[in-house]
Amino acid sequence: MTTIDISSADLKQILTFCIDLAREAGKTILKGSEAILSTASDDVEEKKNSVDLVTEYDRQVEALVRDKIKQSYPDYAFVGEEETSALGTLPPLTDGPTFCVDPIDGTTNFIHGFPYVCISIGLVYKKRAVLGVIYNPMLDWLYYGVESQGSYLLKSSSSAPLKLPLAYPRHLPSLSNALIAVEWGSDRTADSTRAKSESFARLAGDGRDGQVKGGVMAHSLRSVGSAALNFAAVASGSLDLYWEIGCWPWDVAAGIVIAQEAGGLVSTSDLSLQGGEVTGDSSDTILTGRKYVVIRGIADTPNEKGGDAQKRLVKDFCNTIVDMKPARLS
Repeated sequence: MTTIDISSADLKQILTFCIDLAREAGKTILKGSEAILSTASDDVEEKKNSVDLVTEYDRQVEALVRDKIKQSYPDYAFVGEEETSALGTLPPLTDGPTFCVDPIDGTTNFIHGFPYVCISIGLVYKKRAVLGVIYNPMLDWLYYGVESQGSYLLKSSSSAPLKLPLAYPRHLPSLSNALIAVEWGSDRTADSTRAKSESFARLAGDGRDGQVKGGVMAHSLRSVGSAALNFAAVASGSLDLYWEIGCWPWDVAAGIVIAQEAGGLVSTSDLSLQGGEVTGDSSDTILTGRKYVVIRGIADTPNEKGGDAQKRLVKDFCNTIVDMKPARLS
């Protein structure tokens, strides 16, 4: 098999292609949202359960993106949510370039008209996420990042790009000061619901005087309903940390590089994979591991480097939450 080499110049060209493609797909997403909101609920096709619905527009967007990619980059692999679900298995990542695409991330929001919906286009090369584009057509906000080239936000088609994070990163002393994103996800089985409920209680609850066992009383919890937009919010600095078990590479590939280029640290929430330590490694073991935690960039203080603070807080977080097995692909 011929090895494909990708240079920094190549990545810039691919970025332009992905931005144009995301905007084109965004038009279909907006069209679909308008159609869904004006259609009787009985006409919407269900997927998995009542919380995670898929529509024909999900498939339309993925087909559009897949076909455009095959036309322009025929030798690149493609991993998409709908195509992978149909196959019933996640293909292994190789060293070759692979587009990881979630055509509509935030499908429940999409159904309800809640304006946090996006297309997520990531490029994985040598088993690492190296390029990402996340576009929310409802707000016309486009996040993008390229390895070693920074990450940015375009708030409208005509605005100048804003470098991420949007403000100088503040110090974050502890989880009690943090605004943390969590999600219920589509797995509502008893084991999953119990583990998440206990985790959320510990994160939000007051642990003083034994009121909530293990409680760290975070500043607050948020649920945006989109893994990709949670990553983007951490990259921008509006969220301090995001955690979810059960996502797939197409949910997070773009967000990983955008967050990392903004100074964020990405890790697995199962620290047993790394000897109990936080390493910041986000190679294929983490990318496909389906247990993700990302923390924003943190400023240095006289007593602690920002990177050390990130690792300390991620370790504290992982020791607070309840681990669980992610649901299988169905």
